Amino acid sequence: MALVSLLDVSLSFGGAPLLDRVNLQIDRGERVCLVGRNGAGKSTLMKVINGELNPDTGQVFRQPGALFSTLRQEVPSGLAGTVRSVVEGASGSYDEHNDWERHDRVERLLESMGLPAEAEFASLSAGQKRRVLLAQGLASDPQLLLLDEPTNHLDLESILWLEEFLLEWGGALLFVTHDRAFLRRISSRIVEVDRGRLIGWACDYDTFLVRKEAVLEAEEVERAQFDKKLAQEEVWIRRGVKAQRSRANNRIHALDKMRAERAARRDRSGKATLTAQEADRSGFKVITCEDAGFRYGERWIVRGLTTRIERGDKIGIVGPNGAGKTTLLRLLLGQLKPQTGSVEQGTQLEIVYFDQLRAQLDENMRVQDAVADGNSTVTINGRNRHVISYLEDFLFEPGRARTPVRALSGGERNRLLLARLFTKPANVLVLDEPTNDLDAETLELLEDLLVEFGGTVLLVSHDRAFLNEVCTSLLVFEGDGRVADYTGGYDDWQKERAARAAAETAAAARKLLADTKASAAPAAAKARKLTNKERAELETLPAKIEVLEKEQSALTAQLADPAFFRQAGPAVGQATTRLAEIERQLAAVYERWTELGG
Repeated sequence: MALVSLLDVSLSFGGAPLLDRVNLQIDRGERVCLVGRNGAGKSTLMKVINGELNPDTGQVFRQPGALFSTLRQEVPSGLAGTVRSVVEGASGSYDEHNDWERHDRVERLLESMGLPAEAEFASLSAGQKRRVLLAQGLASDPQLLLLDEPTNHLDLESILWLEEFLLEWGGALLFVTHDRAFLRRISSRIVEVDRGRLIGWACDYDTFLVRKEAVLEAEEVERAQFDKKLAQEEVWIRRGVKAQRSRANNRIHALDKMRAERAARRDRSGKATLTAQEADRSGFKVITCEDAGFRYGERWIVRGLTTRIERGDKIGIVGPNGAGKTTLLRLLLGQLKPQTGSVEQGTQLEIVYFDQLRAQLDENMRVQDAVADGNSTVTINGRNRHVISYLEDFLFEPGRARTPVRALSGGERNRLLLARLFTKPANVLVLDEPTNDLDAETLELLEDLLVEFGGTVLLVSHDRAFLNEVCTSLLVFEGDGRVADYTGGYDDWQKERAARAAAETAAAARKLLADTKASAAPAAAKARKLTNKERAELETLPAKIEVLEKEQSALTAQLADPAFFRQAGPAVGQATTRLAEIERQLAAVYERWTELGG
C-alpha cells in the first residue's frame, strides 16, 4: 500500500489553481524530488500531503498509522532549551505516545549527527540548527520525511554528511531543493509542478532537463498551430455563415470549444532577464594580499594569506559555517584592516554586495519601492525604465510588485535583492550565498550572467554545481586560519585535494619502508630462529605488500579523476576510507615483516 496518494486534488488561493486535479502516489523507500519554479506550489503540495492544508476538491489517502515529518525552510523563531530537549520535543512525552524506544532513538540520533546534546539551541550556527531540526523530525521514526530546501545554510561538509545519512536511512523522502548536485545524488524520481499540474519523470535530473526542453518545444509548436487555426475560424465567423446550417452549427460549436480551451490555457511564465550594469573597468590588480592575517582574540580567522585577484577573476570562497568567510570578504574589501601582513585594493573599484541575510531589504516597503528607493523609474545602462517594467524582468507581475517585502517567499526575496543590486553599476560583484531558494532556471541564468560579466566576482557558496560553472579559482578554509588557493571549481579542488592526500599517503608508506629497512639490519644480527609457521608467514608477506600497493595505486588514480566525484552513491567516501585502511594494513604488514627479519 502507498504511503500517500492524491486523487484529483485541487487547491487555489483566489487566482489560478496552484494544484489543478493532480494525482500523486509515494511508496515506501522512494526518494521523490519536487521541481518547479518559485511560486509554482511545491511547498503548498507538501503541506497538503502532510495534512496542514485541506484541498478544495479531491481526496488525500494516507496509510493508516504512517507517520509523516517535515523539515521547513526556515528555523522556527522562539525555539529554546538544550539540543536534547528540542529533539525530544518533537513527539511529546514518552508516556503520551507510548513510545518507550524513542529515548534510545534520540540518543542514537544525537550521536550519529554529532550534535552537542547539552548545548543551548539558540547558541548554535544556522547549519547546526538545521541538523537539530532534522533530528527532531526523525525522532518520531517517520515513514515519510518531507524536506523543504534541506541544504539551505549548510556548509559543504554538512551537505555531504546529509547526503550519506539520507541514502543510508532507507525511509521515503519527498524533498524540494535548489542544490542540483544534491538532487542528482539523492532523487530516485522527479515530479514537476508546472502550471497547476504534476508531471512525473522517471529519469535522472540531466535526462529530465533534455526531455523537458523537448516537451516545451513541442508544446510551443502545437499551441502555435492551434492559435493559427483559431484565428482562421474567427475570420470565418466574422464574415458571416454561408454554409449549410448543420455544417455551420458544428463549426460554430467547434469554435466555441476552441475559444473556451484558449481562455483556460495557462501559459508558462517567461524566463527572468538578469542583466548586471558594468561600471568602467577597474585596474588590472583588484586585490593583493601579502601574508595577511586577522584574528579575534586568540583565534586566527585568516593567517598567512598571500594571493592576488585580478580583473575578470571569479573567486569562490568555501569553508565550514563559522570559519570566517564573511570576515575574509570584509578583509579583502578593506572593511577590516589586517593585523599582520597587508591587503591592498586596486583602483576604480565599484563594488555591489549581495547579503545572504537579505539585511538590505526593508520588510515594510513595497517591492517596487525596495528596488527604486521610492522612485517610479530606474536607470539601466543609461536608459530610464519604469520600475514595474524592470521588475517584470525578474518575474514580478505588476500586482506582486505592489505587495510588501514581508509577503515574499525566500526565492522571491533573492530575486528582489538581485533586481535591486543590478540597478547599480559595478565592476566587482560580491555575492554571499546568492543561490538559496532560487529555482533551477533562475540559477542557470545567474550562472550565465556571472560567467559573462566582464568584472570581478567574489562568491561565497556551498552549491557545488554553481561553483563548478562560475569559478576560476577557490579560496578554501582549511582550519587554524589557513586559507588555501586552488585553481578551478569544486571538482578541480576535489581532484587536487585527493591528489595531495594520495601523495601524502604514498610518502608516508615510503618513509615507513625506509625506516623499516634501516632497522632491519641491526634486528637481523639479533634474529632468532623462526618456527616453520613463521617462515611460511614471512614468505607470504611480499605478495601481500604487492597486492596492497597495487590497490593503493589504483585508488590514488581514481581519486585524482574529477569525473569520479560526480558519480552518485557513497563511492567517494568508501574509496577515501579504503585508502586510509590500506595505509594501516601496509604499516602492520611492514612491522610484521621487520619482526620476522624480512
